[in-house]
Amino acid sequence: MPQSGTILDLGIRNPFSEIMEQHGYTVINTQGEDLDILPEIVKEHQVDAVTAFEIFEHLVAPFNVLSAIGAPKLIATVPLKLWFASAYRSKTDPWDRHYHEFEDWQFDWLLEKSGWQIKEKEKWTSPINKVGFRPILRKYTPRYYAVYAEKQTL
Repeated sequence: MPQSGTILDLGIRNPFSEIMEQHGYTVINTQGEDLDILPEIVKEHQVDAVTAFEIFEHLVAPFNVLSAIGAPKLIATVPLKLWFASAYRSKTDPWDRHYHEFEDWQFDWLLEKSGWQIKEKEKWTSPINKVGFRPILRKYTPRYYAVYAEKQTL
């Protein structure tokens, strides 16, 4: 994608939006709308790519948004399901919770089923500096998953 490209970043404006702009991209953010209710928002702008960092796990039906995206490229990250920890749910914010925490194959299948072809993918850990069984597991168990995909053409 040329550095003069336009990106739709799903989610409210964030520090990474600014980093992308500093590298020459035009960035449009969604405004916190419920993408389960309004998946068509992703069609409002003509863009070269869509980014979705830690978004799809919050949706009940991410398939609808992924299918609606008209951009040819997608870069997305999601947290992976951990066998030793429950899905994330904020104790203070009733809207800040994960409906999905994917296994990598599940997210791959979701992308493929919604019309995307995966070109690159990577997993990484999220170690924390605490003592205990779970912190040790977090040092060795991948927690996050990133995918670069392109829209399949018929």
